[in-house]
Amino acid sequence: MRLTPLRGPAATSFTLRAAHVLDATGRFGGPLDVAVRDGVVRALGPRLGLDPDAIDVDVRGLWLMPGVVDCHAHVTQATYDQFELVTTPLSARYLQTADALRASLLGGVTYLRDAGGADAGIRDALAAGSVPGPRLAVSVVALSRSGRHGDGGILGPGLESADDILGPDYPGRPPHSVAEAGGLPAAVRGVLRAGADWVMIYANGGVMSARPGSPNFQFGQSELTAAVAEAARYGRPVMMHALGERAVEAAVAAGARSVEHGLGLSERAAAAMAARGVTLVPTLTPYRDLAALATTGVLPGWAVERAEATAASLAETIAVARTAGVPVALGSDARHRTRHGANLAEISQLRRAGLTSPEALLAATANGARLCGVGDRLGRIAVGYTFDAILLDEDPADLTIFERPDAVSGVFLGGRAVLAHPRLPASMAGSPPPPARPVPDGAGRAAVGQQVLPSGPGTG
Repeated sequence: MRLTPLRGPAATSFTLRAAHVLDATGRFGGPLDVAVRDGVVRALGPRLGLDPDAIDVDVRGLWLMPGVVDCHAHVTQATYDQFELVTTPLSARYLQTADALRASLLGGVTYLRDAGGADAGIRDALAAGSVPGPRLAVSVVALSRSGRHGDGGILGPGLESADDILGPDYPGRPPHSVAEAGGLPAAVRGVLRAGADWVMIYANGGVMSARPGSPNFQFGQSELTAAVAEAARYGRPVMMHALGERAVEAAVAAGARSVEHGLGLSERAAAAMAARGVTLVPTLTPYRDLAALATTGVLPGWAVERAEATAASLAETIAVARTAGVPVALGSDARHRTRHGANLAEISQLRRAGLTSPEALLAATANGARLCGVGDRLGRIAVGYTFDAILLDEDPADLTIFERPDAVSGVFLGGRAVLAHPRLPASMAGSPPPPARPVPDGAGRAAVGQQVLPSGPGTG
C-alpha cells in the first residue's frame, strides 16, 4: 500500500471489477463491477461493458464499502494527560491536528463531524487541499453552562476553563461557557459567526464531569429550545450531549438533530427520539478505553469508576434504542493520538453492544451521511453517489476486523485513491480534490433564501 501525494494527477475514469460491494441493506453482495467517472459512480452491476476511456482494475476477492462517516470526534485533541495538555504549545497542537486528520482518512474515515475543538480554519484548509484529511464539518466549541461539564472538564475546578486546554484558545475563538441566564442563544450566534456547521450543546453533565454526583442539568428546557431555534434561523442543526431519560427528552423536545452518547436511555426517551427521527450517536469505544486507564494514573479514580460503570450499560442503551427504532450513527469520540485512525473500531463495538452486523455497517455509512445532511450523495456505493469508499482485503463478516490497524487497504475520496491498494496501477495514484464544503457558504445560503449571520458582534 502507498500513500499518494497531496497534489498530483489521478485517473478520472476507472472500473473496479468483481468486488464484493456493501448494499443498501448493510450486506455485501456481488461480485459486482463499479464504474467511476469524475469521482462519481456512473454504473454498478455484474460484468459491465468495457469502457475504452477507463482503467480496468481487478479487485476480485476484495470487499468494497462506502467511506465511514464518523459523526463524533475531536481531531484537535491528542491526549488525556493533564500535564501534556497544559504544556503543549498551540502551534504544536494544530500540527498534531493535521496528523489526526491524515490518520483518520487513511483509517477509512472520509467524512467527519467534529464535536468541539476544530474550527472553520481547519475545515477550510482541508477544503483547499492544504492538508490531507476527510471531509469535515465543525462545531468550533461545545457550549456549556459556566462551572459545569465542559467548563473544568477532567482537570477540575483549579482550571476554570478546561475547554481552553482541550481545545486551545486563540484570538477570535468564541466563548464556550455561558454564565448568564438566557445567554445560550447569544453563545449560539458566537459559534455561528465563527463558521460552525453544527452547534454542539451540553444538555447535562457526563462521565468526565469533575463535580460529584449524577450528571446535572446545564440548561433549562426553554434555554435549549431557544438555542435550537436560534441555530435554525441560520440553517444550522444542533447536536446535544445528553445522558439519561430527562436530558434526552429535553434534547428531543428542544429539536436537537442528534443525541450524543445517550447512555441510560429509557424506553420513553427512546420513543420520543424515534417519533421525531432523532439519531443516537452512542460513542461506545471511549468508555472501554477510559476504563482501561484505571491503572495508569492518567485519569482520577472517580472518572475511571464512572467509565467502568458506564461501559457495563452500553448494551442496554443500544437494546432500548434498537427496540424503539431509533436511528443509530457511528461516533468514535476519538480524542487521543492512538485513536485517530482507529475510528473504525467503533463498528465492532456497535456489534458487541447489540446491533446486527448490517445495522452496524449502516450506522457507519448511510445513517451517518443522512444525519450529516449528505445522504443524497455520500454513504452508499450507488449510481450518482460520490465515490468515497474503502477497500478491505478480508471478509468483514466478523466485524472485529475493524479493530485491527491494517483493516483498511485502500481509500478513495472523491474518486481519487488517497491510500492506493497494491492492485491499483500507478496512474491511479493521486491526491483528493478539495472536498465540497459540507454546507453552502453564506452566499449560497442567501441564494436559497436563508438568513446569513451578520458580521457584527452578537448580543444577548
